Amino acid sequence: MPGVTVKDVNSHAFVKAYAAYLKRTGKLDVPKWVDIVKTGTAKELAPLDSDWFYMRVAALARRVYVRPETGVGAYKKVYGSRVNRGSRPHHHRAASGSVIRKALQALEKIKVVEKHPDGGRRITQTGQKDLDRIAAQILKKDD
Repeated sequence: MPGVTVKDVNSHAFVKAYAAYLKRTGKLDVPKWVDIVKTGTAKELAPLDSDWFYMRVAALARRVYVRPETGVGAYKKVYGSRVNRGSRPHHHRAASGSVIRKALQALEKIKVVEKHPDGGRRITQTGQKDLDRIAAQILKKDD
């Protein structure tokens, strides 16, 4: 389908499809520590889903596509959550910067994302082509 972009499809459906694609191809380097690491200081346990790293990488790829020149600090705020402080009011805590950084570096390694000269990351031409192709497949499947 010509002219279909990531912005034209449901974000949840796209992230699931792109994560499945990344897992299926096997190009993505998954760190050894993904089964024991927490995704932020506000979390008590590591994620229960064994494929959570693929989902995080796919979600980050979509976010870089939609909003380029965004850095790790902004993504820490986006993926952060509220910390359970018992009976006291909840407060927001940032997500783990290391997890986000490693996910972006994995995307850089497969040439989907590159560093922007002014800071942050941006999508590459080949990355945009891949993401748009998967978006077109989702839209075609829905029809």
